[in-house]
Amino acid sequence: MPSHLFADPPAPQPPERDAVDALINRTRLLRGDVDAVRRDASVIDDDDPQLRWQRALCDLAVHQLDDLGENLGQLRDGIPDMPAAEPSGDGPARTPAGPSTGSLLSRVGSAEWNLLTDEVSWSDELCQIFGRAPGVGGLSLDELPSVLLAEDQPLLTSMVTDCLVDGRPIDGEFRILLPDGDMRTLHMMGEPVLDTDGCTASMWAVLRDVSTLRRGAHLVGRTQDTLRHQEQMARAEHRMAAELQEAVLPSWRGSLPIPGRGASGLDIAARYLPSGSGELIGGDWYDALPLPDGRTLFTVGGLTGRGIPATSAMTMLLGALRGTALAGIDPGPAMGHLNQLIECSAQPALGSAVCCRFDPATRTLVWAQAGHPAPLLFRNGVGCPLPAPDGVLLGATSGVTYEQDRMDLLPGDVLVLHTDGLTPRADRSAGPDVLLRLAPRFAQARTAEECVRMLVEQLGTDERVDDACVLVARVEA
Repeated sequence: MPSHLFADPPAPQPPERDAVDALINRTRLLRGDVDAVRRDASVIDDDDPQLRWQRALCDLAVHQLDDLGENLGQLRDGIPDMPAAEPSGDGPARTPAGPSTGSLLSRVGSAEWNLLTDEVSWSDELCQIFGRAPGVGGLSLDELPSVLLAEDQPLLTSMVTDCLVDGRPIDGEFRILLPDGDMRTLHMMGEPVLDTDGCTASMWAVLRDVSTLRRGAHLVGRTQDTLRHQEQMARAEHRMAAELQEAVLPSWRGSLPIPGRGASGLDIAARYLPSGSGELIGGDWYDALPLPDGRTLFTVGGLTGRGIPATSAMTMLLGALRGTALAGIDPGPAMGHLNQLIECSAQPALGSAVCCRFDPATRTLVWAQAGHPAPLLFRNGVGCPLPAPDGVLLGATSGVTYEQDRMDLLPGDVLVLHTDGLTPRADRSAGPDVLLRLAPRFAQARTAEECVRMLVEQLGTDERVDDACVLVARVEA
């Protein structure tokens, strides 16, 4: 900032008016684009911290572009004429229109403190910024710290001392309290003014009210912190839900053994397939349980919701299903018990499930479903869904009875149980047809694990919109 008393180098020439006009036009265009983005963000839910942060950034950018446009306008038009100190002739004094409250001129003022005469000279704009009437005058360097916040007073003292003693330019910010209790943030730039002997004669400074910009920056920082905290919470919840799911879902591969009873008559494999979006884990499950009488229970299902609530509810439901199976309850009545359990839970939800019980002695399958896709039966290279017994979604209504069906299976038969999110986005409307096309390949598979691998190769893409579970049961000879 050059001294206004001494200017040894020649004064710089003003830029060409056309060049400044071009900059102003570009600034206006950019301001319009940012304002359009801000208007679009203003109609979005305020509860989303990501969107609040984006809107705060837009507000901050708009204010900065407004200031840039007004600065360029001043550069183009030159310094405005200052009002005359005395009226001319006998006519009334002319009172030029002052700057509007929100204009750049009302937010920038200048001051000079003469160290030799103790004279203080403040512009009317600076008096307005400090909430002082123009006729009252400005504050001396000794009085100025009294209107600052206590924690900012040492900073101002340090800047003034460095300027007057060491000749360093001033460049810093501090906050002031107005007489009405309002607080403003000011950016101060200044430097010492030297006399003919090179000694400091006065200090000159320009102060700008940057309260709006700093509030915008503060809002941006606060929303960033909120967003960062919520992202950390989401990652922690995802990790806890994943650990809970891994602890509950069995990790077996291949034939499911029955301790002390030899083979179960079924070769079972299953897989959990996460969604491609990387969102919170849902409440899908798969399970297979050898029963004391030699039969085998296997099931898949899912609950609405995501994260820890859905995973913990899935854990509770899966434990209840195992308990009913060990108590000898058939799949149909077991679905009724699960429906009652959801109704009595503290966090009601909706769910779907299919529950199958296989008897290796007779190769008989008994199964029931609750609003869930029917198992797919693959036999001799041909696949078809099983005719579904009646059953509504779990938690949809009370006092409902779930039917069950019975059918005989043959050696080599393959049953595929899956949840809704198995097929990718592009094949959502295809339903079970996507899986049924794998029938010829299943006929050549020797194990259930090979069938699962074929399913994953065919459907395990990043386009899946939801997580899914798939279980394959192959009847052994």
